[in-house]
Amino acid sequence: MSRTPDSAVRTYIEQHRVAFLGDLADWLRIPSVSAQPDHAHDVRRSADWLATRLKETGFPTAEVWQTAGAPAVFAEWPSEEPGAPTVLVYGHHDVQPAAREDGWDSDPFEPVVRDNRLYARGAADDKGQVFFHTLGVRAHLAATGRTTPAVNLKLLIEGEEESGSPHFRAIVEEHAARLAADAVIVSDTGMWSEDTPTVCTGMRGLAECEIRLHGPDQDIHSGSFGGAVPNPATAAARLVAALHDEHARVAVPGFYDGVVELTDRERELFAELPFDEQRWLRTAKSYAALGEAGHTTLERIWARPTAEVNGIGGGYQGPGSKTIIPSSAMVKLSFRLVAGQDPDHIEQAVRAWAADQVPAGIRHEITFAPATRPCLTPLDHPALQSVVRSMGRAFGKPVRFTREGGSGPAADLQEVLGAPVLFLGISVPSDGWHAPNEKVELELLLKGVETTAYLWGDLAENWRHAP
Repeated sequence: MSRTPDSAVRTYIEQHRVAFLGDLADWLRIPSVSAQPDHAHDVRRSADWLATRLKETGFPTAEVWQTAGAPAVFAEWPSEEPGAPTVLVYGHHDVQPAAREDGWDSDPFEPVVRDNRLYARGAADDKGQVFFHTLGVRAHLAATGRTTPAVNLKLLIEGEEESGSPHFRAIVEEHAARLAADAVIVSDTGMWSEDTPTVCTGMRGLAECEIRLHGPDQDIHSGSFGGAVPNPATAAARLVAALHDEHARVAVPGFYDGVVELTDRERELFAELPFDEQRWLRTAKSYAALGEAGHTTLERIWARPTAEVNGIGGGYQGPGSKTIIPSSAMVKLSFRLVAGQDPDHIEQAVRAWAADQVPAGIRHEITFAPATRPCLTPLDHPALQSVVRSMGRAFGKPVRFTREGGSGPAADLQEVLGAPVLFLGISVPSDGWHAPNEKVELELLLKGVETTAYLWGDLAENWRHAP
């Protein structure tokens, strides 16, 4: 298979740039806010719009899949190439709530271009990054003279990501056979900066729980009973204090079982990034960097597991004093997990740890939310190398590596489909996801188009030699 000509790809993109941006603007005008019931019809309109546009792009199959909540869109374009790999692209078409009075300089659902930036809700998160795949595949075909992609190309674009993806795993499990793929490309992510193209190689998982502690059957007088009966608020404070040791490591026995440690090369690659810790602290509205000893800030937020207290409460919270022993208290905890950790094991470990910490006379109950598994793609994986090469061609610069400290539904795709998850995004931190004046840099958006135009051929060329 011959290399896709760079000049032909760039010429095609430039010739179709105006129409592409016009179509994207039409999609951005649909206020597909999944979190607001009043916009349920708009989320459906968004799904219908995308399915229609994908058919016009050339996908022979483009369907709207109903869920118990908002609809998803599935599309498929088989390759004529014998033995071609199958790639599934993931993204979402729903957006965060937005209103002019939130601080927008223009109507959030009336796209406007200023200084080569497109401003609208969903411009970066995630309609823009979904839509660049439509022009990318057409550029791929035009530059190579093909009538079908070099890979079997599938898309799954959900409609509830901004509402926590409550029905996503169910739809993946229900349609697992049709979604089967050799690799998953997630285009709901970003780069380090405008000048530093990066590829994310992993995302942390998440386990969350609430611990409720019960003492007396009602609030009682601290003078009459204090010092003689257990206090659930004190138990909650001691529980939280016991969560970490003096080195800021999580003190839950068994918590680090199976953790895939960073290699020396991965640590070197993280260190190559132009990270300004003081600037990062200002963004965090914090005054000091603190965490697990022996690791840098980037390592802590990307590649190390953590435990955080998200909330603690109990007893009287009003003005003045009320001298009681409260009848109950609560603690909310979250655990970010890295490759090698099993959420089920973490749940069992936390339950056993809490039982050991709670004193006699205090009853406790723990409730865990559904967990998200971590995902990680090795640096030498052939599909990841295809993404890196394609992005490097588009940007004309070395591509660095990052990870994502947060969590998302990508791990469901990895777990159910058994395919590696790769991240391809062109958004930058200044794009303002979930904030007023969300935007996307137009030149970066078109670099995303160019990257995908190269990617399908590169994957087809190199996947045959993958172990």
